[in-house]
Amino acid sequence: MRYLLDTHVLLWWLGDDPKLSPQARQVISDPTHLIFVSAATVWEMSIKQSLGKLSMPDNLLDMLAVNEFEVLKVSAEHGLQVGALPMLHKDPFDRMLITQALADGLTVISGDAKFELYEVPLLAA
Repeated sequence: MRYLLDTHVLLWWLGDDPKLSPQARQVISDPTHLIFVSAATVWEMSIKQSLGKLSMPDNLLDMLAVNEFEVLKVSAEHGLQVGALPMLHKDPFDRMLITQALADGLTVISGDAKFELYEVPLLAA
């Protein structure tokens, strides 16, 4: 299976936060699953860190590699497809994750109930 982590899920995983459900933790830790982190997530985290809204590891890219997470690039096609989504979710980063999941056949792991408004495969975090 192929999964895409929402930003808060990545932070919960890296911080070993008990908010992450046992099911999500099991899926992420299963070596037979491919786990993706969007470049949009890294971008979002960088912006929020610069605004003092969150803390992220200084060695984030190393942490992704250690966890064997694949970085999913944002393509021009993704950029075009995000505009075709209905405006059910206003967050541009989440809209990109939804687009990437739909375009690339990924299941999103998220605790954001707004993802349920789209026909995107979803695993509750």
